[in-house]
Amino acid sequence: MKKIQEKSSSLAALVVTGLLVVSFYSTAFAQLAKLNVGYVGINSDNVIAWVAKESGIFAKNGLDAQLIYFSGGTTSVMAMVSGESPIIQTGAPAIVNAVLGGSDPVMIAGGVVTLDYWLLSRPEIKTPEQLKGGAVAISRFGSSSDFIVRYALQRIGLTPVKDVAILQIGALPERLAAMETKRVQATVLAPPAMYVAQKRGFNILADVAALGLAYQATGVATNEGAIAENKLPAKQYPTLAGIKTILDAEPKARSAKPEDFADMRFIKELDESGYIDGLYKGKK
Repeated sequence: MKKIQEKSSSLAALVVTGLLVVSFYSTAFAQLAKLNVGYVGINSDNVIAWVAKESGIFAKNGLDAQLIYFSGGTTSVMAMVSGESPIIQTGAPAIVNAVLGGSDPVMIAGGVVTLDYWLLSRPEIKTPEQLKGGAVAISRFGSSSDFIVRYALQRIGLTPVKDVAILQIGALPERLAAMETKRVQATVLAPPAMYVAQKRGFNILADVAALGLAYQATGVATNEGAIAENKLPAKQYPTLAGIKTILDAEPKARSAKPEDFADMRFIKELDESGYIDGLYKGKK
């Protein structure tokens, strides 16, 4: 519980200097500007937008924000590119795939830059060897959960697809339910679902966060078209090392540069202006 509270506090700080300052309109306007904000998961990584909305920070910054849930990174990026939701919270895999496919999204705030996930198995599966021949649940192919599952399986000595089948199941609640009903034998979960699963007797086969891989997880993204039309400052730097991790897993992206998938100018502007230091002054 303490870990979740600490993480929520750091994400709340990101709200102020990332998602919230990313506005298309001046707060001088008397009428709140409507803005759709997309998010892709029911977990602690996606608490950012909800903290901003429920605490009233969106409204204080001139925004009437409507939070829209998308079932995966791919659908959220499609909504962003189409203009339905110009700002989204998503992981870098969806951004990388969209850019390689010819679209123009970019990460503008880092947010969560670690893999805070566990690979959990059913109670009867206590070792990696016992998972052979079984199935692991992910949300969608090409998603963060897909990447994490493949990475975790390799780290515990199993070959994805060959040793363990990978099934598209859906979001965290659906994946947990699939494991409880024995449709799959394992999945990767983030807080709070991973703690719920542990209390229900599921085994931790791998603490992915402890493996120390640089990874650009849930951050704030928009597209170059919106940037060209509006001023969008943000805060935390997207992790180029984390984006490189994702690119290295894509054969068609081996020659791509992480810098092509992120836009640092807004964060740099805030850093150089002293705005970030002002937010944290007296809070350390």
